[in-house]
Amino acid sequence: MANKRTTKKIQKHVTRTAKQLAKTHNGRVALVFIALLLVAAIAFGAWWFYFRKKPADTPVINPDGGQAAYVQSYPIVSDQDISIHFLELGNHYAGDCVYIKTAECDILIDCGSRLNSLPTITDYLSHYVTDGVFEYVILTHAHQDHIAGFAAAQYNNSFFGAYSVEIFIDSATLVDGALYTRFTNNLTEAVTNHGTTHYTALQCVNETGGAHKSYSVGGGYSMTILDTEYYETPSSNENNNSVSCLFSNGTRNYLFTGDLEEEGEESLIERNTLPLVDLFKAGHHGSYTASSAALMAIIQPKTVVVCCCAGSNEYTEDNNNKFPSQHFVNNVCPYTSEIYVTTLYDTNVSGKQVPFNGNVVYMSKGDVYKLACSASAIKLQDSEWFKVYRELPT
Repeated sequence: MANKRTTKKIQKHVTRTAKQLAKTHNGRVALVFIALLLVAAIAFGAWWFYFRKKPADTPVINPDGGQAAYVQSYPIVSDQDISIHFLELGNHYAGDCVYIKTAECDILIDCGSRLNSLPTITDYLSHYVTDGVFEYVILTHAHQDHIAGFAAAQYNNSFFGAYSVEIFIDSATLVDGALYTRFTNNLTEAVTNHGTTHYTALQCVNETGGAHKSYSVGGGYSMTILDTEYYETPSSNENNNSVSCLFSNGTRNYLFTGDLEEEGEESLIERNTLPLVDLFKAGHHGSYTASSAALMAIIQPKTVVVCCCAGSNEYTEDNNNKFPSQHFVNNVCPYTSEIYVTTLYDTNVSGKQVPFNGNVVYMSKGDVYKLACSASAIKLQDSEWFKVYRELPT
C-alpha cells in the first residue's frame, strides 16, 4: 500500500510540473522527457508491487545430502522420463489421488478423498493434462476416500465429466450403497457414450476380454497389474480387494498397493515376483494394518510417500495408530529415512489441516531422481510431529 501511495504522489507532482512547462516552448520539449520519466516510474512501481507479492520458488536441499528438493506448486516435469504426483486433497481426511505423467500418457490412480476434493484435483491436473485425456485410470477399491471423485450424482460433475478416459481398470467389490451406485452409473455412461474401455484387474492378469497384464506407458516404463487372490474371490474386507500395480523401467520400480492390508500383501507376495522398489506409496495411508514387515523385507523401499492427514483422529483416538502409525514406522524405517507425508492435522483447530510436505512429486530421468514438495521438504522422522508422537525402531 505504501508503494501505491508513493506512485500516486509522483504522478501528481509530474502532472503539475508538466502543466507549468507546457506554457513555454522549452517546456514543451521538456514535457516529452518528463512523460518518459512518468512511464518509467509507473512501470517500476508495477514491477515492484507484483514481484514483492509473488517471489520465486525457493530451493531447499534434501536432508540426505543427495538429491535436490524444491518448494514449488507445479514443478516442470516435461524433461523427465516419468513424474509421480501425490496430491493433497484439500481437507483433513485420509485419501488417495496419484497422478502419473510420461511423454505419452496421463495416468490417474484413485480420486479421493471426498467429492469436494475434485476441484482441488482438477485445478492441479489442469497444469499438466493439456489435451483433457487420460490414457489410463485405476480405481484401486470402492471406499469413499478413493472413489469419491468418480461418484458424483451427476456425470458432468464427476471426474468423468472433466476428462476423457481411454482405459479404466478396477477390481471386484462388495461395497454397496449410494456412492457405489453413482460410480457405476457414471462409469456406464463413460463406456456407453464416451468411448471408455472398462477392464477389471482379473481380466488384466488373465489377459482376457482384450485386456493386458502389462501396458507400455512411455518414457521406457511399463505399467503392470499385479495379481492377488482377491480378484477372483473378493474379500469381505474391501481394502484387500485393492488393485496393485508396478511401474518399471529396467531397475527402476515404483509400487502402488492401494489399501491392501496384511492378508492382501501376503497374497501379493505369493502370486508375484516383487523387485526392490525405488518408490512405494505407503499401504493404507500408513495404517498399522498394512506395510507389513514381510512386504518391506522384500521390496526394501528407498523412498516412501504417505497419502494421509498425519495425526488425524478420523479413524482412531489411539495416537500410536493414527496415520502414519508407529507400526508403519517400525516396519519401514529400517530400510529408508526418505519418508514424506502429504498433509498434517492441525491440532490447534479441530477439523482443519495444514500441509506436511504438501503435493509430493517424484521425478525420474534415467537413474537420477529428484523430489519436489509444495510445502516443506522435511522428512517424516525429522519433523516436530514425529518427535512428539513417534519413535525410531531400535
